[in-house]
Amino acid sequence: MDEFAEARIQTPGVLGAEDELDRSLRPKTLDDFVGQEGVREQLRVSLEAASARGEALDHVLLAGPPGLGKTSLAQIIAEELDAPFVMTAGPALERKGDIAALLTALEPRAVFFVDEIHRLNRALEETFYPAMEDSRLPITIGQGAGARVVTLDLPPFTLVGATTRAGLLSTPLRDRFGIQHRLEAYAPADLARIVHRSAEILDIRINEAGALAIAARSRGTPRVANRLLRRVRDWAEVRGTGVVTDAAADEALALLEVDHEGLDRLDRDILNALCTTFSGAPVGLSTLSIAVGEEADTIEDVYEPYLLQRGLLRRTPRGRVATAGAYEHLGLEPPGEQPLF
Repeated sequence: MDEFAEARIQTPGVLGAEDELDRSLRPKTLDDFVGQEGVREQLRVSLEAASARGEALDHVLLAGPPGLGKTSLAQIIAEELDAPFVMTAGPALERKGDIAALLTALEPRAVFFVDEIHRLNRALEETFYPAMEDSRLPITIGQGAGARVVTLDLPPFTLVGATTRAGLLSTPLRDRFGIQHRLEAYAPADLARIVHRSAEILDIRINEAGALAIAARSRGTPRVANRLLRRVRDWAEVRGTGVVTDAAADEALALLEVDHEGLDRLDRDILNALCTTFSGAPVGLSTLSIAVGEEADTIEDVYEPYLLQRGLLRRTPRGRVATAGAYEHLGLEPPGEQPLF
Protein backbone atom coordinates (compact mmCIF):
# COMPACT_ATOMS: atom_id res chain seq x y z
CA MET A 1 0.00 0.00 0.00
CA ASP A 2 1.48 3.34 -1.04
CA GLU A 3 1.85 6.24 1.38
CA PHE A 4 -1.00 8.20 -0.20
CA ALA A 5 -3.43 5.31 0.20
CA GLU A 6 -2.32 4.88 3.79
CA ALA A 7 -2.90 8.56 4.53
CA ARG A 8 -6.34 8.35 2.94
CA ILE A 9 -7.33 5.37 5.08
CA GLN A 10 -6.00 6.54 8.42
CA THR A 11 -6.94 10.20 8.14
CA PRO A 12 -10.64 10.71 7.38
CA GLY A 13 -10.14 14.43 6.74
CA VAL A 14 -7.54 17.15 6.91
CA LEU A 15 -7.41 18.48 10.46
CA GLY A 16 -7.77 22.22 10.70
CA ALA A 17 -7.24 24.48 13.70
CA GLU A 18 -10.84 23.95 14.88
CA ASP A 19 -10.44 20.16 14.62
CA GLU A 20 -7.22 20.23 16.61
CA LEU A 21 -8.92 22.38 19.25
CA ASP A 22 -11.83 19.94 19.42
CA ARG A 23 -9.38 17.12 20.01
CA SER A 24 -7.74 18.99 22.89
CA LEU A 25 -11.13 19.28 24.61
CA ARG A 26 -11.95 15.58 24.42
CA PRO A 27 -11.94 13.66 27.71
CA LYS A 28 -9.08 11.20 28.09
CA THR A 29 -10.56 8.80 30.66
CA LEU A 30 -13.98 7.51 31.69
CA ASP A 31 -13.76 9.62 34.84
CA ASP A 32 -13.37 12.75 32.69
CA PHE A 33 -16.28 11.80 30.44
CA VAL A 34 -19.40 13.75 31.46
CA GLY A 35 -22.91 12.36 31.03
CA GLN A 36 -24.14 9.10 29.47
CA GLU A 37 -23.94 7.52 32.93
CA GLY A 38 -25.49 4.20 31.91
CA VAL A 39 -23.20 3.74 28.92
CA ARG A 40 -20.17 4.84 30.90
CA GLU A 41 -20.75 2.42 33.79
CA GLN A 42 -21.49 -0.52 31.50
CA LEU A 43 -18.31 0.18 29.58
CA ARG A 44 -16.36 0.47 32.82
CA VAL A 45 -17.45 -3.04 33.86
CA SER A 46 -16.59 -4.49 30.44
CA LEU A 47 -13.19 -2.78 30.39
CA GLU A 48 -12.26 -3.91 33.90
CA ALA A 49 -13.30 -7.49 33.11
CA ALA A 50 -11.30 -7.59 29.87
CA SER A 51 -8.24 -6.08 31.59
CA ALA A 52 -8.44 -8.58 34.45
CA ARG A 53 -8.50 -11.48 31.98
CA GLY A 54 -5.78 -9.95 29.83
CA GLU A 55 -8.05 -10.24 26.79
CA ALA A 56 -9.10 -7.89 24.03
CA LEU A 57 -12.42 -6.20 24.74
CA ASP A 58 -15.38 -7.54 22.79
CA HIS A 59 -16.27 -5.55 19.67
CA VAL A 60 -18.18 -2.34 20.43
CA LEU A 61 -20.85 -0.51 18.42
CA LEU A 62 -21.56 3.11 19.40
CA ALA A 63 -24.65 4.68 17.85
CA GLY A 64 -26.20 8.12 18.17
CA PRO A 65 -26.41 11.58 16.60
CA PRO A 66 -23.22 13.47 15.67
CA GLY A 67 -21.23 15.25 18.36
CA LEU A 68 -22.21 13.16 21.39
CA GLY A 69 -18.78 11.63 22.05
CA LYS A 70 -18.53 8.40 20.05
CA THR A 71 -14.98 9.11 18.89
CA SER A 72 -14.00 10.23 22.39
CA LEU A 73 -15.33 6.99 23.88
CA ALA A 74 -13.41 4.94 21.31
CA GLN A 75 -10.19 6.71 22.28
CA ILE A 76 -11.00 6.30 25.97
CA ILE A 77 -11.47 2.55 25.44
CA ALA A 78 -7.96 2.33 24.01
CA GLU A 79 -6.57 4.51 26.82
CA GLU A 80 -8.25 2.46 29.55
CA LEU A 81 -6.96 -0.77 28.00
CA ASP A 82 -3.50 0.75 27.48
CA ALA A 83 -3.82 -0.48 23.89
CA PRO A 84 -2.81 1.00 20.51
CA PHE A 85 -5.52 3.05 18.76
CA VAL A 86 -5.98 2.90 14.98
CA MET A 87 -8.62 5.11 13.37
CA THR A 88 -10.25 5.14 9.95
CA ALA A 89 -13.68 5.82 8.44
CA GLY A 90 -16.11 3.75 6.43
CA PRO A 91 -15.98 5.92 3.27
CA ALA A 92 -12.16 5.77 3.26
CA LEU A 93 -12.12 1.97 2.92
CA GLU A 94 -12.50 1.41 -0.81
CA ARG A 95 -10.91 -2.00 -1.39
CA LYS A 96 -10.57 -5.27 0.49
CA GLY A 97 -6.83 -4.69 0.40
CA ASP A 98 -7.30 -1.51 2.45
CA ILE A 99 -8.98 -3.49 5.23
CA ALA A 100 -6.49 -6.35 5.00
CA ALA A 101 -3.54 -3.96 5.27
CA LEU A 102 -4.92 -2.34 8.40
CA LEU A 103 -6.02 -5.55 10.12
CA THR A 104 -2.77 -7.41 9.53
CA ALA A 105 -0.78 -4.45 10.90
CA LEU A 106 -2.69 -4.36 14.21
CA GLU A 107 -0.86 -5.07 17.43
CA PRO A 108 -2.36 -7.53 19.95
CA ARG A 109 -5.39 -6.08 21.82
CA ALA A 110 -5.37 -2.98 19.60
CA VAL A 111 -8.52 -0.86 19.29
CA PHE A 112 -9.49 -0.44 15.62
CA PHE A 113 -11.98 2.43 15.28
CA VAL A 114 -14.16 2.73 12.16
CA ASP A 115 -16.16 5.96 12.10
CA GLU A 116 -19.31 6.14 9.95
CA ILE A 117 -19.27 2.37 9.71
CA HIS A 118 -22.75 2.41 8.15
CA ARG A 119 -21.16 3.88 5.01
CA LEU A 120 -18.95 0.85 4.54
CA ASN A 121 -19.51 -0.89 1.21
CA ARG A 122 -21.55 -4.08 1.70
CA ALA A 123 -19.07 -6.14 -0.30
CA LEU A 124 -16.23 -4.94 1.93
CA GLU A 125 -18.31 -5.45 5.05
CA GLU A 126 -18.05 -9.22 4.66
CA THR A 127 -14.28 -8.95 5.06
CA PHE A 128 -14.84 -8.08 8.71
CA TYR A 129 -17.00 -11.13 9.50
CA PRO A 130 -14.26 -13.78 9.95
CA ALA A 131 -11.92 -11.16 11.45
CA MET A 132 -14.45 -10.26 14.14
CA GLU A 133 -15.57 -13.81 14.89
CA ASP A 134 -12.41 -15.89 14.57
CA SER A 135 -9.52 -13.39 14.26
CA ARG A 136 -8.83 -14.82 10.84
CA LEU A 137 -8.64 -13.13 7.45
CA PRO A 138 -9.15 -15.17 4.24
CA ILE A 139 -7.36 -13.64 1.26
CA THR A 140 -7.83 -14.77 -2.35
CA ILE A 141 -4.59 -14.97 -4.30
CA GLY A 142 -4.71 -15.12 -8.07
CA GLN A 143 -7.66 -15.19 -10.43
CA GLY A 144 -9.79 -17.71 -12.27
CA ALA A 145 -9.12 -21.42 -12.02
CA GLY A 146 -5.72 -20.86 -10.44
CA ALA A 147 -7.04 -18.75 -7.59
CA ARG A 148 -6.51 -20.00 -4.06
CA VAL A 149 -7.51 -18.80 -0.61
CA VAL A 150 -4.92 -18.15 2.06
CA THR A 151 -6.11 -17.57 5.63
CA LEU A 152 -4.10 -15.22 7.81
CA ASP A 153 -4.26 -15.35 11.59
CA LEU A 154 -4.91 -11.97 13.18
CA PRO A 155 -3.97 -10.86 16.69
CA PRO A 156 -6.92 -10.40 19.08
CA PHE A 157 -8.30 -6.90 18.59
CA THR A 158 -11.35 -4.76 19.36
CA LEU A 159 -13.33 -3.26 16.52
CA VAL A 160 -15.17 -0.12 17.63
CA GLY A 161 -17.74 1.04 15.10
CA ALA A 162 -19.46 4.42 15.29
CA THR A 163 -22.63 5.24 13.41
CA THR A 164 -25.20 7.99 13.27
CA ARG A 165 -27.61 5.71 11.40
CA ALA A 166 -27.65 2.28 13.01
CA GLY A 167 -30.61 1.24 10.86
CA LEU A 168 -28.38 1.23 7.79
CA LEU A 169 -26.09 -1.45 9.25
CA SER A 170 -26.72 -4.94 7.95
CA THR A 171 -27.96 -7.44 10.53
CA PRO A 172 -24.95 -9.79 10.15
CA LEU A 173 -22.52 -6.97 10.91
CA ARG A 174 -24.56 -5.50 13.76
CA ASP A 175 -24.94 -8.90 15.42
CA ARG A 176 -21.18 -9.39 15.54
CA PHE A 177 -20.77 -6.52 18.00
CA GLY A 178 -20.92 -8.03 21.46
CA ILE A 179 -21.24 -4.61 23.13
CA GLN A 180 -23.78 -2.16 21.73
CA HIS A 181 -24.57 1.26 23.15
CA ARG A 182 -26.66 4.19 21.98
CA LEU A 183 -25.70 7.70 23.11
CA GLU A 184 -28.54 10.13 23.83
CA ALA A 185 -28.74 13.92 23.85
CA TYR A 186 -27.27 15.56 26.96
CA ALA A 187 -29.21 17.36 29.67
CA PRO A 188 -28.40 21.09 30.13
CA ALA A 189 -26.79 20.41 33.53
CA ASP A 190 -24.32 17.94 31.98
CA LEU A 191 -23.61 20.34 29.12
CA ALA A 192 -22.89 23.11 31.62
CA ARG A 193 -20.32 20.84 33.30
CA ILE A 194 -18.74 20.20 29.89
CA VAL A 195 -18.66 23.93 29.15
CA HIS A 196 -16.94 24.59 32.51
CA ARG A 197 -14.37 21.85 31.83
CA SER A 198 -13.64 23.19 28.32
CA ALA A 199 -13.40 26.75 29.63
CA GLU A 200 -10.80 25.63 32.16
CA ILE A 201 -8.76 23.89 29.45
CA LEU A 202 -8.95 26.94 27.17
CA ASP A 203 -8.30 29.37 30.05
CA ILE A 204 -11.63 31.13 29.54
CA ARG A 205 -13.17 33.07 32.41
CA ILE A 206 -16.80 32.03 32.78
CA ASN A 207 -19.47 32.13 35.46
CA GLU A 208 -22.24 29.63 36.21
CA ALA A 209 -24.94 31.66 34.46
CA GLY A 210 -22.80 31.95 31.34
CA ALA A 211 -22.21 28.21 31.22
CA LEU A 212 -25.93 27.48 31.64
CA ALA A 213 -26.84 30.01 28.93
CA ILE A 214 -24.54 28.27 26.46
CA ALA A 215 -25.69 24.81 27.54
CA ALA A 216 -29.35 25.70 27.02
CA ARG A 217 -28.65 26.59 23.37
CA SER A 218 -26.37 23.64 22.57
CA ARG A 219 -28.98 21.24 21.15
CA GLY A 220 -28.04 18.58 23.70
CA THR A 221 -24.66 18.15 22.00
CA PRO A 222 -21.20 18.66 23.56
CA ARG A 223 -19.61 19.47 20.20
CA VAL A 224 -22.09 22.32 19.70
CA ALA A 225 -21.53 23.50 23.28
CA ASN A 226 -17.77 23.71 22.75
CA ARG A 227 -18.22 25.53 19.45
CA LEU A 228 -20.59 28.09 20.98
CA LEU A 229 -18.25 28.56 23.95
CA ARG A 230 -15.42 29.57 21.62
CA ARG A 231 -17.63 32.03 19.75
CA VAL A 232 -18.97 33.58 22.96
CA ARG A 233 -15.39 33.89 24.23
CA ASP A 234 -14.52 35.86 21.06
CA TRP A 235 -17.43 38.24 21.66
CA ALA A 236 -16.59 38.65 25.35
CA GLU A 237 -12.96 39.50 24.56
CA VAL A 238 -13.78 41.95 21.75
CA ARG A 239 -16.97 43.64 22.95
CA GLY A 240 -17.40 42.55 26.56
CA THR A 241 -15.39 42.37 29.75
CA GLY A 242 -13.53 39.19 28.83
CA VAL A 243 -15.75 37.13 31.13
CA VAL A 244 -18.37 34.79 29.64
CA THR A 245 -21.57 35.74 31.47
CA ASP A 246 -25.19 35.05 30.63
CA ALA A 247 -25.48 38.58 29.17
CA ALA A 248 -22.39 38.02 27.02
CA ALA A 249 -23.77 34.67 25.86
CA ASP A 250 -27.11 36.26 24.95
CA GLU A 251 -25.44 39.01 22.92
CA ALA A 252 -22.97 36.73 21.19
CA LEU A 253 -25.51 34.05 20.30
CA ALA A 254 -27.94 36.67 19.01
CA LEU A 255 -25.15 37.80 16.69
CA LEU A 256 -24.74 34.18 15.59
CA GLU A 257 -28.53 33.97 15.01
CA VAL A 258 -28.90 31.20 17.60
CA ASP A 259 -32.14 31.70 19.52
CA HIS A 260 -33.16 30.72 23.05
CA GLU A 261 -34.14 27.19 21.92
CA GLY A 262 -30.81 26.60 20.18
CA LEU A 263 -32.32 26.99 16.71
CA ASP A 264 -30.12 28.64 14.11
CA ARG A 265 -31.09 30.42 10.90
CA LEU A 266 -31.55 27.25 8.83
CA ASP A 267 -33.71 25.65 11.53
CA ARG A 268 -35.98 28.66 11.38
CA ASP A 269 -35.89 28.67 7.56
CA ILE A 270 -37.15 25.08 7.59
CA LEU A 271 -39.98 25.96 9.98
CA ASN A 272 -40.81 29.13 8.03
CA ALA A 273 -41.03 27.14 4.81
CA LEU A 274 -43.41 24.66 6.41
CA CYS A 275 -45.53 27.31 8.13
CA THR A 276 -45.67 30.06 5.51
CA THR A 277 -44.34 28.97 2.12
CA PHE A 278 -46.43 25.80 2.13
CA SER A 279 -49.16 27.12 4.43
CA GLY A 280 -48.90 24.24 6.87
CA ALA A 281 -49.49 21.50 4.29
CA PRO A 282 -47.31 18.34 4.40
CA VAL A 283 -44.06 18.78 2.44
CA GLY A 284 -41.79 16.12 0.96
CA LEU A 285 -38.12 16.14 1.96
CA SER A 286 -36.84 16.86 -1.55
CA THR A 287 -39.26 19.79 -1.93
CA LEU A 288 -38.26 21.16 1.46
CA SER A 289 -34.61 20.81 0.47
CA ILE A 290 -35.13 22.97 -2.61
CA ALA A 291 -37.16 25.52 -0.66
CA VAL A 292 -34.42 26.18 1.92
CA GLY A 293 -31.42 25.61 -0.37
CA GLU A 294 -29.88 22.76 1.64
CA GLU A 295 -29.12 19.12 0.81
CA ALA A 296 -31.87 16.68 1.75
CA ASP A 297 -29.39 14.44 3.62
CA THR A 298 -28.19 17.39 5.71
CA ILE A 299 -31.75 18.33 6.64
CA GLU A 300 -32.61 14.73 7.55
CA ASP A 301 -29.44 13.92 9.49
CA VAL A 302 -28.46 17.26 11.07
CA TYR A 303 -31.46 19.55 11.42
CA GLU A 304 -34.56 17.38 11.51
CA PRO A 305 -33.66 15.26 14.58
CA TYR A 306 -33.45 18.29 16.84
CA LEU A 307 -36.67 19.80 15.48
CA LEU A 308 -38.38 16.47 16.13
CA GLN A 309 -36.97 16.28 19.67
CA ARG A 310 -38.22 19.79 20.42
CA GLY A 311 -41.69 18.92 19.12
CA LEU A 312 -41.52 21.54 16.36
CA LEU A 313 -41.84 19.18 13.40
CA ARG A 314 -43.64 15.94 12.60
CA ARG A 315 -43.11 13.29 9.95
CA THR A 316 -46.30 12.05 8.34
CA PRO A 317 -47.00 9.63 5.45
CA ARG A 318 -47.51 12.67 3.19
CA GLY A 319 -44.46 14.65 4.31
CA ARG A 320 -43.11 16.97 6.99
CA VAL A 321 -45.47 19.29 8.86
CA ALA A 322 -44.89 21.99 11.45
CA THR A 323 -46.50 21.60 14.86
CA ALA A 324 -48.39 24.20 16.86
CA GLY A 325 -45.16 24.70 18.82
CA ALA A 326 -43.37 25.73 15.61
CA TYR A 327 -45.96 28.42 14.90
CA GLU A 328 -45.67 29.65 18.48
CA HIS A 329 -41.87 29.72 18.24
CA LEU A 330 -42.04 31.84 15.08
CA GLY A 331 -44.77 34.08 16.49
CA LEU A 332 -47.31 32.95 13.88
CA GLU A 333 -50.96 32.01 14.14
CA PRO A 334 -51.43 28.26 13.46
CA PRO A 335 -53.85 27.37 10.66
CA GLY A 336 -56.81 25.02 11.01
CA GLU A 337 -56.20 21.29 11.28
CA GLN A 338 -54.49 19.83 8.21
CA PRO A 339 -55.35 16.28 7.05
CA LEU A 340 -52.30 14.07 7.54
CA PHE A 341 -53.45 11.06 5.46
